[in-house]
Amino acid sequence: MKVSIFGLGYVGLLSAACLTRAGHTVIGTDPEPRRTALTDMGRFLVLGPGLKLAITEAANSGSFRTTLDARSAILESDVTLICVAMPSNANGSLNLRDFDAVCIQIGLALAAKGDYHLVVVRSAVLPGTVEGRLTLLIEQHSGRRPGHHFGVCMHPVSSKDWNEGPDFDTSGPIIIGELDKGSGDAAKQLYATTNATFVRTSIQTAEMLNYANKALHAVHLTFANEIGNLCAARGIDGHKVMKHSCLDHQVNPFAPFFSPEFTFEGPYFAKDLRALVYRAKEQDVDCPLLSAALLTSQNQIAHAIELVEQTRRSRIGILGFGVKAGAADIHENPIVCLAEILVGKGYAVKIFHENPDQTPPDDTTTFFLECGLPHIAKLISSCLQEFLQESEVVIIANSDHAARNVPSLLMNDQILIDLAGVSREVTASLPQHS
Repeated sequence: MKVSIFGLGYVGLLSAACLTRAGHTVIGTDPEPRRTALTDMGRFLVLGPGLKLAITEAANSGSFRTTLDARSAILESDVTLICVAMPSNANGSLNLRDFDAVCIQIGLALAAKGDYHLVVVRSAVLPGTVEGRLTLLIEQHSGRRPGHHFGVCMHPVSSKDWNEGPDFDTSGPIIIGELDKGSGDAAKQLYATTNATFVRTSIQTAEMLNYANKALHAVHLTFANEIGNLCAARGIDGHKVMKHSCLDHQVNPFAPFFSPEFTFEGPYFAKDLRALVYRAKEQDVDCPLLSAALLTSQNQIAHAIELVEQTRRSRIGILGFGVKAGAADIHENPIVCLAEILVGKGYAVKIFHENPDQTPPDDTTTFFLECGLPHIAKLISSCLQEFLQESEVVIIANSDHAARNVPSLLMNDQILIDLAGVSREVTASLPQHS
């Protein structure tokens, strides 16, 4: 099938990699023209090496290309995937500006198309958005009837989709929320070559599942972090405690999610959890557990600040920074929050950004400038040796590949604050925190 993808962030490019490997032809476009241009040049700031290779191979084979002409992308395809990211408003609700714009573009294009067209939403949207907003916008601007001239489905992103293996076969069951049977049948053809379990349900169920999965992960991580903090106060390895706890599958069947970390690891978890809590308030539903998970995440950042202050050093290096979230969500990145607070307190901060494929430094700098974070752009370092030389205190914020070698590279007078437990098997001289 021919597929158009709107949104060339992590989810859009992941979907493109999976679909091209399944034999489909993909046309990608993005509301931000510069991102489309960078993707066309093979510069993927939000992907790891595995997915970059998959997209590059697809582009070289002709099964993936980009365009700035959204209308032609729709007219030349059978299916459109909406993968645009949506930033948070100040109150936690979602800013649907780009989502609405894409829906209108689809509607205007379908007005000139006689063939049936399937629209699949992969962006995280709150229940009621697809049927109460997308369907109406497309119908209004196309003059076409949903379920007759065009189909609508919701395909939520699973937690495993954030892994580097771009294969549907390893991404768990494919959950499809369908407007009607025809929409679901068309979506099933899109994923016909995969071995994954195909589950069909209502659109609102699929919309809610997107948030329920992330909320469950956030609650699990909140529990693991609080146990980790308590263990650290007694000099106990919190990772080992949780690892041994996971051996009892009757008590703890969710082993992969019960490991202390700095804070929410996935780029969208904090944003989506805030959106879910906001929706709960709109519906006059009290969700104290979810609200507490957000508070605990903020406390983890505050605790990291306390650990830095205890060192009485001024030059701080933060390692383990990723930009998978893309421009719309980079403000939610806990490492950005940590760096901004430290800079505000007067610390000299450097952030190491691993660059395994030598993405031009100007692209990375421009990325942060366009996100409205010029102060963060000035802190980025892509040379690990230089980064370590300039840092009196090194903070490991997550388990990125480069972080695993850092403990052995530190000098005796450098302080390591390990928020991800990377060095728990290494004897370190100064404060470590899991």
